[in-house]
Amino acid sequence: MEDDTGERSSFVIGLIENRAKEVGVAAFDLRSASLHLSEYIETSSSYQNTKTLLHFYDPIVIIVPPNKLAPDGMVGVSELVDKFYSSIRKVTMVRGCFDDTRGAVLVKSLAAKEPSALGLDTYYKQYYLCLAAAAATIKWIEAEKGIIIMNHSLLVTFNGSFDHMNIDATSVHNLEIIEPLHSTLLGTSSKKRSLFQTLKSTRTTGGTRLLRANLLQPLKDIETIKARLDCLDELMTNEQLFFGLSQALRKFPKETDRVLCHFCFKPKKVTNEAVSIDNARRSQVLISSIIVLKTALDALPLLSKVLKDANSFLLGNIYKSVCENEKYASIRKRIGEVIDEDVLHARVPFVARTQQCFAVKAGIDGFLDIARRSFCDTSEAIHNLANKYREDFKLPNLKIPFNNRHGFYFSIPQKDIQGKLPSKFIQVMKHGNSIHCSTLDLASLNARNKSAAKECYLHTELCLEALMDAIREDVSVLTLLAEILCLLDMIVNSFAHMISSKPVDRYTRPQFTENGPLAIDAGRHPILESVHNDFVPNNIFLSEASNMVIVMGPNMSGKSTYLQQICLIVILAQIGCYIPARFATLRVVDRVFTRMGTVDNLESNSSTFMTEMKETAFILQNISERSLVVMDELGRATSSSDGLAIAWSCCEKLLALKAYTIFATHMENLSALATMYPNVKILHFDVEVKNNRLDFKFELKDGSRHVPHYGLLLAGVAGLPSSVIETARNITSRITEKEVKTKEANNEQYEGIQMIYRVAQRLICLKYSSQDADSIRQALQHLKDCYANGTI
Repeated sequence: MEDDTGERSSFVIGLIENRAKEVGVAAFDLRSASLHLSEYIETSSSYQNTKTLLHFYDPIVIIVPPNKLAPDGMVGVSELVDKFYSSIRKVTMVRGCFDDTRGAVLVKSLAAKEPSALGLDTYYKQYYLCLAAAAATIKWIEAEKGIIIMNHSLLVTFNGSFDHMNIDATSVHNLEIIEPLHSTLLGTSSKKRSLFQTLKSTRTTGGTRLLRANLLQPLKDIETIKARLDCLDELMTNEQLFFGLSQALRKFPKETDRVLCHFCFKPKKVTNEAVSIDNARRSQVLISSIIVLKTALDALPLLSKVLKDANSFLLGNIYKSVCENEKYASIRKRIGEVIDEDVLHARVPFVARTQQCFAVKAGIDGFLDIARRSFCDTSEAIHNLANKYREDFKLPNLKIPFNNRHGFYFSIPQKDIQGKLPSKFIQVMKHGNSIHCSTLDLASLNARNKSAAKECYLHTELCLEALMDAIREDVSVLTLLAEILCLLDMIVNSFAHMISSKPVDRYTRPQFTENGPLAIDAGRHPILESVHNDFVPNNIFLSEASNMVIVMGPNMSGKSTYLQQICLIVILAQIGCYIPARFATLRVVDRVFTRMGTVDNLESNSSTFMTEMKETAFILQNISERSLVVMDELGRATSSSDGLAIAWSCCEKLLALKAYTIFATHMENLSALATMYPNVKILHFDVEVKNNRLDFKFELKDGSRHVPHYGLLLAGVAGLPSSVIETARNITSRITEKEVKTKEANNEQYEGIQMIYRVAQRLICLKYSSQDADSIRQALQHLKDCYANGTI
């Protein structure tokens, strides 16, 4: 099956729901021959969970049932696709195609792993909706593409997306994970990049797609994360291994992952039907796939040699599962019996065509040998024609390039043309400093050459039938190889390459605990630090006893950048990569929520305030104890009293949960939360006022520092009349005086509780400490002394 989609998505998705708000999703990746099944309860009437999945998969086709099955108050998946995904092809299949029993049978027979490993034997009733979606999706693919999916060839995962960190589509946009919010940095000519673009140094398309998938859905399993980090440790300390792996991966064709998965699909039609363009093209793709497979298998010994002495669990496991697997040598031997040893994968169009025509050894098929002779004769005649034109028309620099669309054509530098071209040349086009053209003789030879090549393709495919059947018997090892090459490409060419290109010790390995704190020392923004050499690092500390940080400071002091920085560092850590910090220890985050920016949503007829409230409602409805919540302002788009009330009540709601929250605000009244709730910590960005101007330090400090009337200073710079500013100054002084009195009263009332809470916080941190027993005893004694003196 031909599927040359490049970096674009190749997912076909089946969607179905029931009246209990459950949604089943089956996502079939045509490129990697994998099926991802998810089933979940849609907690949002606006289908936020489903939108997040669709944003992640970015499908080319969405398959839905014809009738609305959603409960009242929800639009239904069919209407959802019409409203928000109108550019994607929508296919409506009858309800009978969504058969969960048929889906379970198909998944059992097509999955590369045993059904017991998938959990099908025990849990298939629990997954009935996604199995129904799988039945419809597989039926459509086999009918539309004209293929049969081979048994035991698919990589099948259940609840794949929810075994990973969940980042909703709004947060992906706010955090600039895939695309930057603004392409150019304000005040500079530097191009701003997203996190994906910063890491994108992968060599293969499959590696690039795996990197994107990991950034959108980071890992939650600590053992898998640690295995990747151990692998990076070894690569960073063993230069020979790092450069050896880089060289070995270059030997594999860039299309290897896509081509290896072609063997999972078998065309329904027999190959010796009437000759047609489609048959010739399909034959060419099949021959190209065999050549790529041969080239990849030829590169395996070098990869095996490099990995032989690797110590990390991940690289050792790859060596055992691939390099010591005899099936690859068996497949290579079968290929060697039919395919010529000198044939190699080529990207230059005419070289690739020649390699494909001469892939099969001579003497196996007489008709193929005759077609090859015709191909050689016409190719030679074309080059003789070019030599003749060089002499007859005195065009010594005439060239004869080739492309797949037009075949051979002439390319003549403009400087060689005196006056007009002879009338013999037709289809004349200017192309840069050259003229592209043809002649009737060349067009005739082109047609004959193309026809001979088609004959070669069709007869070659007939010779390869037995070989293809033999390869398809062991197709699961090919999908495994494709998966491993993509993973190595991401770890070596993206993660390790990015770390090695930075100064020593700029990136460090993060540590993980089950329920410990989120502590980052001297963290930096992974995107902006590559643009600003003098980027100021900052810290963060969140724990069960101090699970909310309120960050204060004037406009442009660095609050939004800081919030984004924390989220991106957590995402980098959970994809198994080093992070831009001096030290970090984290607990695994299951969901990242962001509420950032102030923009009207005209499509849904929502004002700035309504958009804020919808995003906040989604967070409060879906938050869990292991979530990370980042809120950049809340309630500033409505009246000051209502805005403060909403921000305060939302903070109290978040404080009652164990989720870690970072809340940035201009509302200085919110700092009073710290006097009432001991698990709130107040931080501020340092700003100095010089000559009625704000000097931003971008450095985070403890406590709430009141920058006197910074809003009035900015108003004066903007040109407001001095009388207006003076009146405003008098009013704000009276308001501030009242707030200070309230804060002092709260401090006296809650001081004892706060001290006890701070002791509890230190004890929790010591619980997860990796220090030796003597150091912990000393820390406990110090804590006891501080508590007795009231200095904690």
